[in-house]
Amino acid sequence: MLAPKKLKYRKRFKGRRAGLAWRGSAFAFGDFGLQATGRGWITAREIEAARIALTRHIKRGGRVWVRIFPDKPLSKKPAETRMGKGKGNPETWVAVVKPGRMIFEMEGVERSVGLEALRLAAHKLSVPTQPRERAGAGVTGAA
Repeated sequence: MLAPKKLKYRKRFKGRRAGLAWRGSAFAFGDFGLQATGRGWITAREIEAARIALTRHIKRGGRVWVRIFPDKPLSKKPAETRMGKGKGNPETWVAVVKPGRMIFEMEGVERSVGLEALRLAAHKLSVPTQPRERAGAGVTGAA
């Protein structure tokens, strides 16, 4: 499971998720990608489940990049605890995702296999996504 090794502060505010993703919204590595169309928090478990679904479908061929990292701690108070007495302990890690953010990228696979793998990975995420393709992906150089 993905989690940061070290943080400056153990607990963090919830924050606001307004706006669009400017950074991390274009292709940086691969030919096919999964781009978020909605906003939300993606947990470390979701990222790992989607990554496994992706790599299993392409049968470990090609290469996969995970473009998000869960660096935000989510705290939770124990069950049957009265209100007050401070914030709960960190329970899980999430990545903040805004519309336009590229979540996964991959290369080295055929178009049909790549798009199907991205579709399977999208089912594991709690944020609406769409598969994207780099312009000219899969086109070999014709002279």
